[in-house]
Amino acid sequence: MAKYTQEEILFNKIERKMRKAMVDYRLIEDGDKILIGLSGGKDSLALVDLLGRRQKILKPKFKVIAVHISMSNIGYVSDIEYLRTHCEKNGVEFFHHTTSLDMSTDSRKSPCFLCSWTRRKTMFTLAKQFGCNKIALGHHQDDILQTLLMNMTFQGAFGTMPPILKMNKFEMTIIRPMCLVAESDIVKLSESLNYVSQKKKCPYEESSSRPEMKQVIKMLEGMNEMARYNLWSSMTNIQKEYLPEK
Repeated sequence: MAKYTQEEILFNKIERKMRKAMVDYRLIEDGDKILIGLSGGKDSLALVDLLGRRQKILKPKFKVIAVHISMSNIGYVSDIEYLRTHCEKNGVEFFHHTTSLDMSTDSRKSPCFLCSWTRRKTMFTLAKQFGCNKIALGHHQDDILQTLLMNMTFQGAFGTMPPILKMNKFEMTIIRPMCLVAESDIVKLSESLNYVSQKKKCPYEESSSRPEMKQVIKMLEGMNEMARYNLWSSMTNIQKEYLPEK
């Protein structure tokens, strides 16, 4: 009987959750060409590993490419050759694109939001140029739950980043294949596979409330070990009769 290494057991666990997400939310279909948004962080590196391996399987038959977007006027240094090598070893074609951020476009928005939106618009443009119909992002379950709590706390809205989102304006679909994967498992995978951390010096990174929400989820799990799964289930278990009407 074959014995699996701890690395293989962990990878298979993550891959099972990704397959479940693919089926539950119909993320990937035959004939899809998918652009992976490769930031260089552990999450997007793991996504290249997962989808690179998955595209070699017969069904569904799809193709992935990876794009890394650099901002010429933001202090964020990436090891482009490392990213290229990581993609190539997974059979994923790699592209690097440089653009810049114009802070004057909307003074009401935070620099972090404007930078993120500029990258996103650039990805839409590149995806169309490369003939892609979907963009895959490396958001995991913790990212989605943190966004849910942030929207409730700061926006007064019950919403988050969905596993699949059709952007009619851009004629593009965004998918999050790791939406059921816990960040802790991705951390273990990155350590096991020796992912190289990129040299980030973003001056706006500390303005996010995400670190605080990460602690909130940790606190909730301390109260109930099923907290993260209950939070996830709550998004599709809306009991409208017990909520106030608008």
